Amino acid sequence: MRPSSAMADALALVAPGQPLRDGIERVLQANRGLLLVVGDGPDVLSICTGGFLLDAEFSPQRLSELAKMDGAVILSPHADRIARANVHLMPNAAIPTIETGTRHRTAERVARSIDVPVVSVSAAMGLVTVYRRDTRHVLQDERRLHERVRQALQTTRRFRQRLDTTLSALSALEIADTVTVRDVVAVLQPAELLDRIADEVKVDLVELGEDGRLLRLQLEEVLDGIDPLRRLVVRDYLRGDTDGSARRTPARSGQARREGHDGHHGVSNEESVKALAALAALSTDDLLDARRVSAALGLGAAHSDPDAPVEPRGYRLLHRLPRFPEALVDRIVEHFAGLQRIMRTSVAELEEVEGVGEARARSVKEGLARLAEASILDRYS
Repeated sequence: MRPSSAMADALALVAPGQPLRDGIERVLQANRGLLLVVGDGPDVLSICTGGFLLDAEFSPQRLSELAKMDGAVILSPHADRIARANVHLMPNAAIPTIETGTRHRTAERVARSIDVPVVSVSAAMGLVTVYRRDTRHVLQDERRLHERVRQALQTTRRFRQRLDTTLSALSALEIADTVTVRDVVAVLQPAELLDRIADEVKVDLVELGEDGRLLRLQLEEVLDGIDPLRRLVVRDYLRGDTDGSARRTPARSGQARREGHDGHHGVSNEESVKALAALAALSTDDLLDARRVSAALGLGAAHSDPDAPVEPRGYRLLHRLPRFPEALVDRIVEHFAGLQRIMRTSVAELEEVEGVGEARARSVKEGLARLAEASILDRYS
């Protein structure tokens, strides 16, 4: 799960290379424990008793020396100054906590009651735990973290290759008008899995801080274009509410009914976001079930068979046309009942769409023809 922005800020303070992380490492090497609060506002001071007022510039060496005392250390909000040391913290004992050790229980209660990062260093376990609000995060060894991220990046590259392959196949099937539910699911499954793995990697990258910047660039390269692609695929095939209930929509014209189209209306970005949220809510096992994924797309009982035919609206292929505004794509899809009708329509009929002049109409016809030719060449090359 991706960390909240508050926890991400807290992890950035203790990332490798930061002065605070160097101080924590010194405390661990000395086999000592530490309770650290990053923030010295009135809320924090209201639960502090005893200790010493320092107001000294922060340094890893000073933090290591102060850890020899039993009390907590209070830092400024940016962790650049040491405000107090050997402080006894007294948070509300009624605040629930899942921790058992005294230091960790205090740390969690402080974080739950006051919105500041709290760090607990365990000498016995050699662990560093960061608390922020209702979340906790145990820091991992830097070398192990780098290895985990590299392995995860290899996995994301494999899923991206699989996604690109299924996308090429889907384009060819859309042009040939032979798409089935299974073909759509084959695209959405690796895309969703890729997004989930990426979320896990991003947690580790936040923890690595600046040391993970090159790995972060590699992940961004793998994820490039994934989110708009998933949205367009969903907009092409969403046929009902995301609870699986079918949406009945009258055909837009007599010609559409004569040609056998069901007249599916366009799908807004908001509707696609709702469907993607339904996909994200599926467990990993359910995500591998084509019927579960099709239900999330609102295909309903009529498409419960993974081999049932479906027709795209044409959003994705039209978005592949160069320098073609999204608003015009939406109008064309709204005007015509499916990709096949868009491909068969004439330049004159395309000009009937608001905002589509002769030049853009010809661009649509020629662009779709090029995509069809390219898909044929890819299929038989």
